[in-house]
Amino acid sequence: MDDRLPTHLWVMGHIRAADAQGVPMMVLRKGDPSRGTVILKLNRLDRSFTVLVQTREDEKLFWSRGTGPDPVAEADADAYIARQTRYDPDVWVIEIEDRQGRHWFEGPVR
Repeated sequence: MDDRLPTHLWVMGHIRAADAQGVPMMVLRKGDPSRGTVILKLNRLDRSFTVLVQTREDEKLFWSRGTGPDPVAEADADAYIARQTRYDPDVWVIEIEDRQGRHWFEGPVR
């Protein structure tokens, strides 16, 4: 049996934790409230963006770099996200504004 939190609760908990540290995190797109996959749009506030995509392997959560190893322009990040949302309409998109580029969610970046 899957004992993971529904996506909407998991996301809201992370938004509140980041907010408590003064880091803005916004839901740009709500997906399936119970099982939607999450995409993170990391904004370093220097016009560079990284997109991380939630992935699971053997039930372990990790994040893959959807836009590659180097930061990209916002237009490139948005284009990647648009392609993913066309492919998976249940996906959540969260933007995080953090100069250090932290993603605030558990799981390593691969």
